[in-house]
Amino acid sequence: MAKAAPKGTARTGKKGTGKADEALGTYRAKRNPAKTPEPMGTRPKATRGGKKGSPKFVIQEHHARALHWDFRLERDGVLVSWALPKGIPMDPKVNHLAVHTEDHPLDYETFEGEIPAGEYGGGHVEIWDRGTYELEKWRDTEVMVVLDGTRVQGRYVLFPTDEKNWMIHRMDPPPEGFHPLPSQVHPMLASLGTLPASDEGWAYEIKWDGVRAIAFVDGGRVRLQSRNDKELTKSFPEFRSLGEYLGHRPCVLDGEIVVLGDDGRPDFGRLQHRLHVTSPTAVRTQQASSPAMYVIFDVLHLDGEDLMARSYDERRAVLESLSLSGDSFMTADSYTEVRGTDILRGTQESGLEGIIAKRRSSRYVPARRSDEWLKVKNVRTQEVVIGGWTEGAGNREGDLGALLLGIPDGKSLRFVGKVGTGFDAAERADLLALLRKVTRGTSPFEPASAVKEPNPHHFVRPLYVGEVAFGDWTSGGILRHARWRGLRPDKEPKDVVVES
Repeated sequence: MAKAAPKGTARTGKKGTGKADEALGTYRAKRNPAKTPEPMGTRPKATRGGKKGSPKFVIQEHHARALHWDFRLERDGVLVSWALPKGIPMDPKVNHLAVHTEDHPLDYETFEGEIPAGEYGGGHVEIWDRGTYELEKWRDTEVMVVLDGTRVQGRYVLFPTDEKNWMIHRMDPPPEGFHPLPSQVHPMLASLGTLPASDEGWAYEIKWDGVRAIAFVDGGRVRLQSRNDKELTKSFPEFRSLGEYLGHRPCVLDGEIVVLGDDGRPDFGRLQHRLHVTSPTAVRTQQASSPAMYVIFDVLHLDGEDLMARSYDERRAVLESLSLSGDSFMTADSYTEVRGTDILRGTQESGLEGIIAKRRSSRYVPARRSDEWLKVKNVRTQEVVIGGWTEGAGNREGDLGALLLGIPDGKSLRFVGKVGTGFDAAERADLLALLRKVTRGTSPFEPASAVKEPNPHHFVRPLYVGEVAFGDWTSGGILRHARWRGLRPDKEPKDVVVES
């Protein structure tokens, strides 16, 4: 079956002979001029104001039910139009969907404003780019143009894939200095330490008690990735607003997902319930009771530029220029004019976890634990690998009593004690159900004799990472006064190291 030609042009590729009023019939049928400020096409045929009478183009950012960009080319007295869900591509290796829509009147080239809710296309419209274009081809199966706009310059081709859906492809090389958005970034890590001897050359940030996440924003859509490459996007739909806020600006951000408790402080327990939920109904329920916040402290890529080789101060200036602040996201504070001792004391008085000291000249080095970043804790915590569990006794008979914990030591798992407090009844039931699926007959710990447990117990494959708060280490390397904080699905067993 032949592909449908763009409206406003004859199937032969020659200029259409129909009147603009006839071409705008579909456009006008969808709109009520008494309810929308959109133009109805009363302006006469355009006066060519571009280079040597070049036809015009416009790209409008449209915050409708779903964010998209409307790409319009002047042709035969109308604007032939496509909706681009991810905007116009700058990378010739990546094509973007272009949904062919009804012709728009020439007046629409300058339209910006608010289409009322409930009306067709309801939402905010603003001009993202405009200019003139040189036509190279215009036929049923191919529209090739050279754009000369404020933001976009270059040769593009549109081609249909079916009656409605087209693709738009950049034919020229990417703009000079352009770097494509990376698909994966492993975050830079901080080393456990104490405050620097001098504040000179250091910045201080609050250490947030949450889960580290890299946010990839492309075409107004957000994808969240945990430290161990797990997708978190479905569990936190509230962060879609970050994509709406950034619009067409592709970027990679580093931050922490937190859930605040009733006292306004991060509540890791509440966050736990959000991490394991993916079904839409359960997510909506959890989102209503425990809304999450994405606290952003670094920007790694923006508008086709890789920023990781820049200094902390330079990246911080770029981050602050974005003014990222919304109901579900915020820019973390960075203190350079306040003493580290004062910041740390403030977190202690507020019951917060601690601070991160970052050398202001430091570059962002992915997947590396660096002493250029130092975490200074008020509460001692330790990531651990679950190697088994003990059975409950008394009123907990048939339930989980305690978890047997280990830390990787070379290729083996070293036993570091157990934890039996910090769980509520629901957590005990969930953990027991999880661990029963991965039981094994032999101890995962080496030496096996390190586990001297008098109560009935079971061993499991060492697949799951958790976190405990504790008082100290014994001389034999056992955790004292351990209290369970929760599972860490964002961590892998091989990444667990002794931190305190």
